[in-house]
Amino acid sequence: MTKQQGRAVRTRAALVQAAAAHFDREGYEGTSLSKVCGTAGTSLGALTFHFPTKGALADAVMAEGRALTQAALLRISALPGPALRKVVGLTLELTRLLEEETAVRCAVRLARERPGTGGWSDIWRPVVKQLLDQAHSNGQLRYGAGPAEVAMLVEYLTAGAEAFLRGRPDAGAAAGTTVAQLKSVWRLALAGVCVTAEAGAAEEAGWPRTDPEEAGAAEETGWPRTDPVDRPTVQTGHDDDGLSEHWAASCS
Repeated sequence: MTKQQGRAVRTRAALVQAAAAHFDREGYEGTSLSKVCGTAGTSLGALTFHFPTKGALADAVMAEGRALTQAALLRISALPGPALRKVVGLTLELTRLLEEETAVRCAVRLARERPGTGGWSDIWRPVVKQLLDQAHSNGQLRYGAGPAEVAMLVEYLTAGAEAFLRGRPDAGAAAGTTVAQLKSVWRLALAGVCVTAEAGAAEEAGWPRTDPEEAGAAEETGWPRTDPVDRPTVQTGHDDDGLSEHWAASCS
């Protein structure tokens, strides 16, 4: 690579980084190319050499955010261990990306503001679905907690994390990182919030109750039951903080 080529690569990277920061804070319509040039320390001519239009610049930023997301999917999916544990690890990793990578946050926002460019969740939703189908087949999901319902939970958790970060950027400093907070939410989701004595109250509130007889019927209709001795533990790349214990208990 010649010096001129190397300079062009650095200029392009600086423009993408600057654009990501502005798009993330100000949105697509609120970002001007002159602002991007000022932040990147380049001329408008240099910007248009690499990106003829603002749309082309936004496409480059989204591509970077998506590449980071794809890399995370490959990394988590390749880990050993049960599928449901990977789903938990994947949501934590996606949240970490939202918290730490401007290009990923920007890709989420630009996908909303530029219809037709593809949603961020379109990247990871098929992987989550595949893992949850596998978890269901392996008996890791309780009766009544089907793959579709758990996938919906994952989408709500991830969307909520992004909204939390965007609406309260200083909240992490006061209450811990968003990833740590999501771990607490997952512990609650995996353990459940209703004790056995409250089952009657749950039914009155419109929530279905699952009892041993229903569990047996579930097995007959193809819903497998997980025996306590089959509880596995797996590392996901994140500090566990007791999630494995809650996950194992929830699968019995």
